Amino acid sequence: MIYPNEAQSAADVGGHYDELDEAYRRIWGEHVHHGFWRTGSESDQEATEALVELVAGRLDLAPGLQLVDIGCGYGASAEYLAARYRVDVTGFTISAAQARIAETRKPAAGRFAAFHRDWLDNGLADAVADRAFAIESSEHMVDKARFFSEAWRVLRPGGRLVVCAWLSSPDPNRLEIRHLLEPICREGRLPSMGSRADYEALAAQVGFALLGYDDISRQVRRTWSICAGRAARRLATDRAFRRFAFARTTKNRSFMLSVPRLMVALRTGAMRYGIFVWEKPA
Repeated sequence: MIYPNEAQSAADVGGHYDELDEAYRRIWGEHVHHGFWRTGSESDQEATEALVELVAGRLDLAPGLQLVDIGCGYGASAEYLAARYRVDVTGFTISAAQARIAETRKPAAGRFAAFHRDWLDNGLADAVADRAFAIESSEHMVDKARFFSEAWRVLRPGGRLVVCAWLSSPDPNRLEIRHLLEPICREGRLPSMGSRADYEALAAQVGFALLGYDDISRQVRRTWSICAGRAARRLATDRAFRRFAFARTTKNRSFMLSVPRLMVALRTGAMRYGIFVWEKPA
């Protein structure tokens, strides 16, 4: 497990997304996760939805199922799944800015309810969900063991958990940790970054059975060159954005430094992007 040199709290995570709210929506979009380029010819919107479809396939969805979106962000992915698959989704985000937008979403089919609440203290009853998923939110959990134990608790027997996660390589060297992984954790407000083995061990400890794992690092890494290009254009053309990005009062301005780090980390293999599928045995 990789830890930042400066400890990151749940309040730090929420504050990060609150402060960078507009920047995230303009530069990364309202899904706030990577895209998946299967052929390389997809638009960024098609790639973003392709990742959601990848998750949907692993969740094995059917109309009427009860889903939990762990770290729903602005609710765009949850709304997409609710409307397309006619499922009911309950989402949680630690960001007040994200919750304000997520709470307004009304899918054309199915249902979606968003809550401004920490997943580690989610308030759900036991065994109320058929499926749970986390798209790039487990990285922000202060207690990853509890992340899994809460998922186990709220899922019914036979339920599935799908997790898309930023992961460290199995055995990163000292330079990779010092110049890539540790700064990514610190600048991106990740309390820790686990490896595939770390995640599988934590999930097994609470009883989950692993159904599958895929490394899709190559198919998602284009996301960051797109984000870098958008950020560069905003800096060149938007004076207010430049003031915000470089102001000393902007606490999370260092995240801009992580964009090139993420590009290098994914291309060199120091960081991986994995999709896990677990089942709570019946």
